[in-house]
Amino acid sequence: MFDIFEQPWTLVGAAVLVLFGMLTFRSFYPEKRCWWQLLVPVFVVVAAFGVDSLVQTDLEKITAVIKTALEAVKEEDYKAIEPLIINNYSDSYHNSKKSLLDHCKRELSRPLVDKSKKTGLLIDISDPDATAILFVIIIFDKDSYISQNYKSFLLVKARLSFQKQPDKSWLISRIEILELDRQPTSWSRIR
Repeated sequence: MFDIFEQPWTLVGAAVLVLFGMLTFRSFYPEKRCWWQLLVPVFVVVAAFGVDSLVQTDLEKITAVIKTALEAVKEEDYKAIEPLIINNYSDSYHNSKKSLLDHCKRELSRPLVDKSKKTGLLIDISDPDATAILFVIIIFDKDSYISQNYKSFLLVKARLSFQKQPDKSWLISRIEILELDRQPTSWSRIR
């Protein structure tokens, strides 16, 4: 579905059309030329980027939550993950938010991640829920147990479920690991 708040380039294209329209008008009616007529397309471009920067869409909010979560994992900061998780969180392995955060605290308390890079993201929004399929490459810290005993990087595919809150923010309500190195898996298999 078309959303003007997610596509400022549409209004930039409209500004180009307005510019051509103004130039055509000015060539047919030279006696009605005014200096401000050329500012109309500039105003449309400024309005396009102003609207884009002022209005944060649901897609942008969800993307920001994912970016914050990836940054928290990279920085090994489990406390930064807590505000991103809904209070009634549960998944196939963790039955509560506390269980997930305890798991994060245990895993992130020792050297683990050196870098994480999002390689793909598919988001499906159907108010008040959303689902994101996230593709990430995790490069492990050279001192981590995983890097020393298995391999230095891992391809991860995960499904994140989100719920919209009354304040219009989005929080993670469920995380399911779908694949590791393109092999189907689940939380219970990677404990």
